Amino acid sequence: MVKTTVTVQGGSAALPTLLGQGPARIPTGGKIRAGIKVLTRKAAEQPQAQSLYDEGVEAGQSFDQIERAIVGALPHLKSPLIPRNVPWFTVRAQDFPNPETPKQILEAYGEDRGDGLHLYRFPIVFPSDQWQTVMPHELAAWGAQDKRYWSQYSADGRVRHCMCHAPVPMDNTGRRAIRIFGGRKTVPREDNGGICEPESCPDYQQRRCNLTGRFLFFIPGIRSISAFELPTNSFYAMNAAIQKFETIGFLRGGRISGFLDRQRTPFYLTKRLMEVAHIDETGLPTRVPQWIIELEAPVDVTALLRDREDEDTAIVQAQLATQVLDGAPRWEGAGADVDTVVETVIADAPKDIPLHDGDLTLEHLLVRAQAYGIAAEQYQAYADRRWGRGWRLNPHGRRRAWDELDRYRNDPQGYLDKIESELHRVS
Repeated sequence: MVKTTVTVQGGSAALPTLLGQGPARIPTGGKIRAGIKVLTRKAAEQPQAQSLYDEGVEAGQSFDQIERAIVGALPHLKSPLIPRNVPWFTVRAQDFPNPETPKQILEAYGEDRGDGLHLYRFPIVFPSDQWQTVMPHELAAWGAQDKRYWSQYSADGRVRHCMCHAPVPMDNTGRRAIRIFGGRKTVPREDNGGICEPESCPDYQQRRCNLTGRFLFFIPGIRSISAFELPTNSFYAMNAAIQKFETIGFLRGGRISGFLDRQRTPFYLTKRLMEVAHIDETGLPTRVPQWIIELEAPVDVTALLRDREDEDTAIVQAQLATQVLDGAPRWEGAGADVDTVVETVIADAPKDIPLHDGDLTLEHLLVRAQAYGIAAEQYQAYADRRWGRGWRLNPHGRRRAWDELDRYRNDPQGYLDKIESELHRVS
């Protein structure tokens, strides 16, 4: 019996298991929320509703719990709470498995700016270098009990599908549901052909389907084996965060995880008051002030560039030292650029180096790409756009590129299509 292996996204090879081969997910152990909920004007006129609201806030209950308590006591109030945008984040005991965790967060990073102790700004580190992993997002429509429809891209990233849960199968009698192993199955939504097109979707137009996402992170100094999450529906916040991720990743050879520099500088999450543009019901653009989540990276960019220069210099000096010890001639001219050095290293590299992490070279990657039918120049252009030019000189960058090649070992044509699509899109 042959044991096949699979590679999870952003990870190493792993054996298939009974519970599936899905992409790696980051477990979470608590929610920090972006805003608060307050009583509607109608609910605020009811003394009992006001009392239940104040008691729930004082006890650290979640707003969902508070709303259920109010509706239970006053059934005629169907939706007694509405969201309110505030300059701080909400940290409540009911949103954490360990009720001491929010106290630790507020004690460590809370501030009193005149409205009591609140969380206005706090440091975070991300556990993965894939921004899609630490900021998952989708278009989703929720029902009373669970998610009804949601968006999902095809494997090649070209088509956005509209997915839903498959109907629960029944036995031969038609009276008893069949037990499903591994949870409910998912299928493309039938009534729209399984294609997600918000402009023609009645659920999106009626605001039943909306963009939803979340940040997944750890907080320095707060002990937890599970990550924390910050849900958000803000396109502006997520789009700005993607730009920060891509910038930092470019400067750090594709890395956004961990501390940002040698001084252990983290990312920070805070809020900024912005004039946000949107289209009103009549089709006219309007601007309204909102507190938007902002991802900060207060790092000295020149220090990151120096780190890259140090890595490049170390590689060049190591190659020069090796040539001197071997009696080979040195490169002519001390001003040779890094690309020239890399090309020379590739030309002189032996063909049968064992594939250990430290020995993985650019030549290995180009040979494997060519075996997939991908030209070396085409692959390097794609990789430079995806990870920045530093990936070739960074062992972690080369390993990341190798892992991606390995994921497509059974679908080289699909990988070629992905590369051509990416180069065409960027150009």
